[in-house]
Amino acid sequence: MKTKIKYSLNFDPKKRKLSNIKFIIFHYTGMKKENDAINKLTNKGSKVSCHYFIKKNGEILTLVPDLYISWHAGISSWKKFKSLNKYSIGIEISNKGHDYEYKNFNKKQIKSIVRLSNFLIKKYKIKSKFILGHSDISPDRKIDPGEKFPWKHLAKKKIGIWHDLDHQKIKEERMKKIGQLDKKNFINYLYKIGYSKNFKISKTRYAKILTKAFQRRFRQELINGIIDKECLLISQNLIKKFN
Repeated sequence: MKTKIKYSLNFDPKKRKLSNIKFIIFHYTGMKKENDAINKLTNKGSKVSCHYFIKKNGEILTLVPDLYISWHAGISSWKKFKSLNKYSIGIEISNKGHDYEYKNFNKKQIKSIVRLSNFLIKKYKIKSKFILGHSDISPDRKIDPGEKFPWKHLAKKKIGIWHDLDHQKIKEERMKKIGQLDKKNFINYLYKIGYSKNFKISKTRYAKILTKAFQRRFRQELINGIIDKECLLISQNLIKKFN
């Protein structure tokens, strides 16, 4: 697949095995200017990078070749995997993010996301359940690519996973209260799906953080950190898909 080369100096010099590439992780840049984001990802002093960068015009840049570990995920985990830089391809998409008028990803970008993802999925045999956002693998630190990222659209193209519940029916369950046992079950379902257990902070605080991460991914219309019946039903539907 043709991309424009814009190499970053930020990567581990030792090559990894092709079989170690198991994940695709999506990010947004979260910066006002696209060129500033590219400069940061290629500047040695920043100590951050990614494998691919998708510009606003849909152009795809290669910053780090696939077989080298780029520095995009940081402290992260999913299921039994920790430090996901070792196992993933990181894709940054130009978007100002929540701090600077967070907007929808445009059609050209989405088209490039689909093209690049399909190429990587085929090349490395990446499973749908291992196509994730930064907020999935680092929910206590990150909120990107955010609730405007087109997860449902991508899932229809077999890129990542979405639930198969009827939207209007489950929307009727939104904000309906559930009991403490169901709330506890919901958090356990999230652990089964793959989200990390993090007890460095209080369980109550972490449960809210985890719920917001889940909502940004699977219930994008309302991000409030409240576990309601809609969230519970979606989580139940997703367990088999992620296992």
